[in-house]
Amino acid sequence: MARVAILIPAAGLSSRMRGRDKLLEQVDERPLLRRQAEIALATGSDVLVTLRPDADARREVLGGCAVRIVDVPDADEGMSASIRRGVAAMGVEVDGAMILPADMPELTTEDLQDVLRAFTAAGADRITRGASNDGKPGHPVIFPKRLFPGLQEVSGDEGARALVKSEGAETVPLPDCHALTDLDTPEAWGAWRGKQSE
Repeated sequence: MARVAILIPAAGLSSRMRGRDKLLEQVDERPLLRRQAEIALATGSDVLVTLRPDADARREVLGGCAVRIVDVPDADEGMSASIRRGVAAMGVEVDGAMILPADMPELTTEDLQDVLRAFTAAGADRITRGASNDGKPGHPVIFPKRLFPGLQEVSGDEGARALVKSEGAETVPLPDCHALTDLDTPEAWGAWRGKQSE
């Protein structure tokens, strides 16, 4: 299996949550950020989490988790700041970087492992990403090491979308909408919780 470090960008402000922090919402009886860290660690990969320097509550929920915290003092620049700093902190002993969004509560360790296996099978040289069960591209996304220089040049809040568009990607169908479900507003959380209780 290719050696892939997992980066969880968690330096955003949850600005659309109107005062709540989406990464502290409870999922599977734990804060979402902690859940994401734990499913990532269960793959056996190194896991890095980007945080704002003043993100005390998020740091607290990660207490005791064997993740590496990467401070992002320029987090106001958007997602790209987390990607640049996270990739720079990975070092040279990896074959790729998986970007695992912190706000996607349906992804599982098995999903991450499926994408990791596909990346390895493709020679650890192609962008590989999760997709819905009907093939719509989503997350997580693995970037091969050869693209790290490009990842360290991204800017703004678009993250690495331009890089994915220019390179193309292998897609890996995951169950249902695991690869697409992200929750950014109180309404989205309410609707999602309603479906979980059906």
